[in-house]
Amino acid sequence: MKAVLQRASSASVVVDGAQVGAIGAGFVLLLCVEQQDSEDECNFLARKCSELRIFADQDGKMNLSLIDVKGSVLLISQFTLAADWKKGRRPGFTGAASPAEGKRLYEYFGKVMEDLGINVQYGVFGAHMDVSLTNDGPVTLMLDYRSNAN
Repeated sequence: MKAVLQRASSASVVVDGAQVGAIGAGFVLLLCVEQQDSEDECNFLARKCSELRIFADQDGKMNLSLIDVKGSVLLISQFTLAADWKKGRRPGFTGAASPAEGKRLYEYFGKVMEDLGINVQYGVFGAHMDVSLTNDGPVTLMLDYRSNAN
């Protein structure tokens, strides 16, 4: 499981000309479910994202978590994070989970975050989406469960 987390002061997602999700302060989370992923990875990564101290405290230091600031999440499915780009010029995406499993775990991930008390807004799984955000900082983290799970 991979995610790109972008701290945002606001963000929205539009599908077919209609806004389907929007947040104020919080983060945009681009989530890639890979073939070997399960609920275990979702549970770990959702909790980790909610607890990462990437928001400024009163002294301007990154000491507060999403839960601390009562921030929201705009959750966007992003299978392209599974790209194999090392050979040739066209990336391959065979490492991504099947669409059915990807959607199931994407929705499960969002539910885990909701159960942690976080307001989660969603993109539309598998749709072409226009995502807009005001990246705050900018603060952007690349989270790869396989390389940093220990």
